[in-house]
Amino acid sequence: MEMTIIGLILFYVATPIIILHLCHSFPFVNKLGSVIIAYIFGLVLGNIGVLPSLGSYLNEYMIMHPDATADQVEELLASGLISKSNLLAYKIYNLRDLLMSITILLAIPLILFSTNAKEWTKLAGKAVVSMLTGFVAVLSVIIAGYFIFRGKGMPDLWKVAGMLVGVYTGGTPNLASLKMMLNVDANTYILTHTYDLIIGVFYLAFLISIGQRIFRWFLTGTAERRKDIKIKDLNGKDPFWGIFQKSIFVPLLKTYGITIIIVAAGVGLSTLVPSSMQMVIVILTITTLGILISMIPAINRIEKTFESGMYLILVFSLVVASMADIRDFAGITPGLFMYITMAVFGSLILHVLLAKLFKIDADLVMITSTAFVFSPPFVPVVAGAIKNKDVILPGITIGIIGYAVGNYMGFLIANLLKAF
Repeated sequence: MEMTIIGLILFYVATPIIILHLCHSFPFVNKLGSVIIAYIFGLVLGNIGVLPSLGSYLNEYMIMHPDATADQVEELLASGLISKSNLLAYKIYNLRDLLMSITILLAIPLILFSTNAKEWTKLAGKAVVSMLTGFVAVLSVIIAGYFIFRGKGMPDLWKVAGMLVGVYTGGTPNLASLKMMLNVDANTYILTHTYDLIIGVFYLAFLISIGQRIFRWFLTGTAERRKDIKIKDLNGKDPFWGIFQKSIFVPLLKTYGITIIIVAAGVGLSTLVPSSMQMVIVILTITTLGILISMIPAINRIEKTFESGMYLILVFSLVVASMADIRDFAGITPGLFMYITMAVFGSLILHVLLAKLFKIDADLVMITSTAFVFSPPFVPVVAGAIKNKDVILPGITIGIIGYAVGNYMGFLIANLLKAF
């Protein structure tokens, strides 16, 4: 039993390294994306019958006693009421839950350390307007979509709405954070993110092909741009490569120590609130502290903090995917694909209309939408496709701000919708 647990831990920790190596070695694998590959690996592991599933009795017991201790479960085993396979399933359940919490809590500060809130004030006037209208467009369409699709076969749609706000103002780290904050089940999370990735492929293809011609036909004006914003390039050719070099890894260890202190502070504060709000307080605390500490030049200059955080996001994605049962997908799919499609393309259309009103140029609108929908690493890709490198820095800045505020906005909107 213990060997199974150890083997599973090694799988979750080592598989993302293998995935990153494949992305480094094979361009076509890199184009598919490390997160998608992590989901595939996780879904395969969780659905081929290698791991035991929770037995009916233990599952019923866990529902009735969600705070059951390991000793209580051991007593059930000793009494003969549950089998050893069910006990193993219970331990795997606890391991996954622990790994999800650890990875996402450590990932948030590491990702935010690569930002610098002081640089946000240097964003040019039109770029600020584009960002604000982008926020308005995303929030308006997701809220409208919630009322359109509510009651059409999707349970806890308010949670999905909160996750969509997070991912379309920030990115995958915010989606993962909000899964924990809103207690979203694994199947809903995986299916939401899968649909997001599928729709994202078509949206990206549109942006880098005919999007610029269509946008420039409709939008006029030239946005102000500043070239003195210094933000790290998050889209290096091999962003993870060289992370174990002494000159990089030793300073990186300092950020790990700071991250652990931040998480400890968040956990400490969470003990002051009811258990239902503890994860929310933890994540919002570490998000806030991560932003504040990113302003310290000695921390902000350390390389590979963003990449370290994204490695942990891969571990998180792998764990969550391995918990999803594809047989349950059919019960939560009606309307979800349409809702996410509306969130992406509907927010784009509304953003374009607002940009027309405020005279924001086409390229800035495209790069703002890219930063929101795809996150900062995709900004240089789209900027290169539209042959306008001047928008890279504003785009990355907007995306980073999205990372920072996505958790707050997603949680707030989800709970406001729940109240209706």
